[in-house]
Amino acid sequence: MIGTLDELLVVSDIDNTLLNAVEGLPEVNRATIQLFSSLGGRFTVATGRTLESVRRYLGDVAISAPVIALGGAVIYDFAKEQYIQNITLNKEAALAALREVQQNFPGVGIEVMTADGAVNVVQANEFTHMHTVQERLIYLLCPLADIRQEWNKVLFAGPPEQMRAIASWASETEYPDIYFVSTNDMYFEIMPQGASKGNALKTLCEYLNIPPANSVAIGDYYNDIELMHAAGHSIAMENAPKEVQVEADEVTGSCMDGGVAQVLYRLIDQYGEAKADA
Repeated sequence: MIGTLDELLVVSDIDNTLLNAVEGLPEVNRATIQLFSSLGGRFTVATGRTLESVRRYLGDVAISAPVIALGGAVIYDFAKEQYIQNITLNKEAALAALREVQQNFPGVGIEVMTADGAVNVVQANEFTHMHTVQERLIYLLCPLADIRQEWNKVLFAGPPEQMRAIASWASETEYPDIYFVSTNDMYFEIMPQGASKGNALKTLCEYLNIPPANSVAIGDYYNDIELMHAAGHSIAMENAPKEVQVEADEVTGSCMDGGVAQVLYRLIDQYGEAKADA
């Protein structure tokens, strides 16, 4: 049972949830996160982005708990500059899957994110260019043979019809210790088995000594559903697909309207007074 804000953990997706494509981070979200954290609430993000991208976009935001990055493979505490979790792929299986995709889907963009935080563009196209620009990534153009570090995930980038074709192929394909996930209509990923936003939330709650029942998850896409199911209370964005909205306990405003701020204001109103009265 939640009594005060400092017993609460709020975890938000980033793209089309906390950020929008027009203004980036709405000022109302920034200000409300600051207020929520200053009153003792713990706020963080769960994203497929790299740590570098999170830092570049949200470095001046009052993140008050370790972040979940790379789709749940990584949990990182910016305050202490240390990893809490860093799950890597079965490289042999991931490499075999990557080569099969590369052979069957010519022109697909390929990025490999490694355990040292690097982004390695193995095969560039206009979609990898868009991805690296949009997320402000510093990257290396790097052949597979030159990637020495362990891999956290592989990202394929291309037009929606190509991503749907890869998803169809993946649904009939099995490799040990890895799984496939769509994170956007232009991106499709190889992830380590067991690494997900939902599992990372459970690990983070244990690390912070917060019961999962005291967590709130906010998201907008299919890969946020497991995160929502892992949380004590789940909230979908108004701009989320209907299939995602029905999986949530409630729906907030859109990313354009500061839907995350609306959630935080309500939590402050509900639990901030309890703290003041304690």
